[in-house]
Amino acid sequence: MESSTRRYGKMANNERILIVDDERDFVEACRRTFEAKSYQVATAFTRAQAEGMVKPEPDAILLGTLSPAGDSFRLYQWLKQHPRRKDIPLLVIDAPYEQRSSRGWKQYEGMQLEADDYVTKPVEPSSLVLRVQTVLARASRVITVLIADDHTMVRDGISAVLGLQKDIKVVAEAVDGQDAIDKAMRLLPSVALMDLVMPRMSGLEATQRIIRECPYTKVLVLTQYDEEENLVAARNSGARGFIPKRAAGQDLVAGIRAVHAGEYFPASFAEARDS
Repeated sequence: MESSTRRYGKMANNERILIVDDERDFVEACRRTFEAKSYQVATAFTRAQAEGMVKPEPDAILLGTLSPAGDSFRLYQWLKQHPRRKDIPLLVIDAPYEQRSSRGWKQYEGMQLEADDYVTKPVEPSSLVLRVQTVLARASRVITVLIADDHTMVRDGISAVLGLQKDIKVVAEAVDGQDAIDKAMRLLPSVALMDLVMPRMSGLEATQRIIRECPYTKVLVLTQYDEEENLVAARNSGARGFIPKRAAGQDLVAGIRAVHAGEYFPASFAEARDS
């Protein structure tokens, strides 16, 4: 019954957890456990109920088994198709192995699953608290990125690659150095990906300004002009890393994570100096 759902209660912890499962005893045990840890908890027993409980958006969703079979996956798809809901941290709770064929996630569903964590029943609610804490902590460490390049195809390509990473989010794109400065000062991204040669203001000038005005933002130079003099100039301007466009690929993601962590990328970039 719709009235049996439970909306968020007022607790000391501001983090909201939505628990979705058709086993009422299990849901109730989870609710008591999470509320004992001061989480705000909402519960739902059907897909329709759950879809009506995502406003306000929860900080994490525990998605268990639902009837009829396939409703858990349909709810998952519904969540992922919405731009605001698709990034809500998700912990999937599957049926026990012996019930998997009738109540659990099908193999083809699991192959499409992009959850932040996955467990199978039976599972103690107290262990779910620890898993949710880990998922929430991981989600809070998302690296925000500003892409500065005057070529639309380059920006689109980089955005597509970074969009596949759960811990990286593109917050803005800039078409020249001045645009990069304006957006960096307004959005304070974790990392600015900076082309060297752009109209209005070069990437080197923009890097110097961003380093001075936005000390929280790390600059990673990504350019097709990978001569030694450009590498040295980028290092002298305050950049934390340098990646030739021809060698991007996985280096791009690794470089973003490295400079965000306060490292140089590659490590040898720290030694780049005028000869």
